[in-house]
Amino acid sequence: MAHREDFPACRAAALAVFPVCRAFPARKSEGPGVSGFLTPSPDIETERLRLRGWRESDFETIAAIYADPDTAAYIGGVQDRRQSWRIFAAMLGHQSLRGYTFYAVERKDTGETIGWCGPWYPEGRPEPEIGYSLLKAHQGHGFALEAVTAAVRDSYDRLGWETAISAIAEDNAASQKIAKQAGATWNGETFSLMPGHTGQIWRHLSPAQFRERFNVAA
Repeated sequence: MAHREDFPACRAAALAVFPVCRAFPARKSEGPGVSGFLTPSPDIETERLRLRGWRESDFETIAAIYADPDTAAYIGGVQDRRQSWRIFAAMLGHQSLRGYTFYAVERKDTGETIGWCGPWYPEGRPEPEIGYSLLKAHQGHGFALEAVTAAVRDSYDRLGWETAISAIAEDNAASQKIAKQAGATWNGETFSLMPGHTGQIWRHLSPAQFRERFNVAA
């Protein structure tokens, strides 16, 4: 049973994940339905990472990310374990409703789960996006860029997306840098990421541009 005192903080975190969009019209809910949960997305392997489906033990990574003020500042603020569990459940539910969700990002050398990255399109987001967040200890080593480029390719090749964005807080310079390195650009488009926070819409390369830049066969 939910506790009334949890609601304000949990609502703020939920809005960071499922924001109220004011600059764009509401969209109809689309997706494969509950069968999506029964067909999890295939793993993706890069040079150093494995992007894979979630395990219950991965919750510790979710909780740690939301316990860190610096990282959590851009995804709804610090949350306790109870609230982090609800966010984790929302990520898993997205797989059921859409047929895809963030991947757990695992280091191949250590087996550690260091964050999440992947396709995301909840109600209220202006367009399909590639979202990402890593534990602070694993930031600054190129892991996020490696995961993002793999996720963009997967979304184009497997999901058939024709475009993708990354919605990034206007003061999150580190995340903006990663998007830029992945080839994304910002042309001034914004939307309400969560109350009091403006999100910038970074547009990823088109499928053809992406394949040319990263020398990927069609």
